Amino acid sequence: MDSTSEVRPALRQLIGSVVGVAVMAALFSAGTAQAAPVVARAASTAAEGGEPAPECVQYTASWRYTHVANGCDTTHRLTVEYADGSDVPCREVRPGETVTFPGYGTGGNSVLRVRLCTSP
Repeated sequence: MDSTSEVRPALRQLIGSVVGVAVMAALFSAGTAQAAPVVARAASTAAEGGEPAPECVQYTASWRYTHVANGCDTTHRLTVEYADGSDVPCREVRPGETVTFPGYGTGGNSVLRVRLCTSP
């Protein structure tokens, strides 16, 4: 067996991997382009929505959970706004308390902001 016959399978595997990555990149960029109007519309809705939470309210977002901590001296009713427009109920958060909201998931969604809710 010569060295050429040993190289060909490895070369074919490498080319297949490169082509696979190129296809995935093309699909991802096409999905991102289609999602842009949804994100823009959600951002516009958020700008029209309720007042942003004060700076003493902090959040940490992950795909699974969004943790919101009230570092203020007063209780606030809060909700999280997501880029896809997901509707999340308001929660009352006392001073020093941390509450958990849904995360942004694995579908390209994101947290836009935490905002104050109007009284019930």
